[in-house]
Amino acid sequence: MEKTHRLTAARDGERVDKYAAQQVPSLSRSRIRHLIDAGLLTVNGRVVRPSQRLREGDELVLRVPPAEEVELIPQPMPLRVVYEDDDLVVVDKPGDLVVHPAPGHESGTLANALLARYPDLPIDEDGRPGIVHRLDKDTSGLIIVAKDDASRRNLQGQFKEGQVDKIYLALVEGTVKPERGIVDAPIGRDPKNRKRMAVVRTGGRQAVTEYRILEHLGGFTLLEVRPRTGRTHQVRVHLAFVHHPVVGDRVYGRRKQRLAVERQFLHAHRLSFLLPTSGQAVELESELPVELASVLQDLRKPTVIDAEEWERLGSED
Repeated sequence: MEKTHRLTAARDGERVDKYAAQQVPSLSRSRIRHLIDAGLLTVNGRVVRPSQRLREGDELVLRVPPAEEVELIPQPMPLRVVYEDDDLVVVDKPGDLVVHPAPGHESGTLANALLARYPDLPIDEDGRPGIVHRLDKDTSGLIIVAKDDASRRNLQGQFKEGQVDKIYLALVEGTVKPERGIVDAPIGRDPKNRKRMAVVRTGGRQAVTEYRILEHLGGFTLLEVRPRTGRTHQVRVHLAFVHHPVVGDRVYGRRKQRLAVERQFLHAHRLSFLLPTSGQAVELESELPVELASVLQDLRKPTVIDAEEWERLGSED
């Protein structure tokens, strides 16, 4: 059963996420932020950001849906490990693998495979074994997993402070201009569809994405994309917002796809961060998987026109 907490701010200046976590100690601040992002906490009837400052007398309503428990069972599965030491492991995730169990995907996930290979991984309050950041099911590429709590806190801090550099490869619809660009637009829950994210005018969290053109491919553009913040679905939402959705994106992309692709063309290509114990800088890279590389190969093939087509084209001049 859903629980509802009704709170009244006692003083000015407190962050809404911090205040709610203090008043509802059964929930972590991280959990509170997730609920805020989902639009389940309102202040004076309005959806807010976790960082919003309260004023004395503000009325808060926090709705907590019942937890959907999914048992996490170790399952041996192949994993492509690109880096490993005593503190962490970096895995090259395939594009058809869910990161963590959820209703509809109770098993066969990256988390199940990690627990089978590393049974002592720390489990956080959301039941995730060592996983420091997220990749969508249909996004392939590099993902960091911490082997202990201290390493996880260190890596999460690096993400929060912008010390982790992530670069994606994305094939998008249309001919992108200019050569480089920045999308700076807040992201929050789509008010028309709470299962989606969107660029929103109020209640969104700051989100910044940089891009650089790598190649134009006949009505499509291959981009190098660097998210400077880590919002849910950020790259996909921002690229769709500027009218260049990721090819194959069935959620934020075009209804009629111009290319027949197995999944969305988004790959976590490069990852740079500091090792938790030594502080040494590490840069890792993952090449495009075969199913995405073949799409580029097809787009790069020259167009073949037979004699009849040449004759028809000539007659139209």
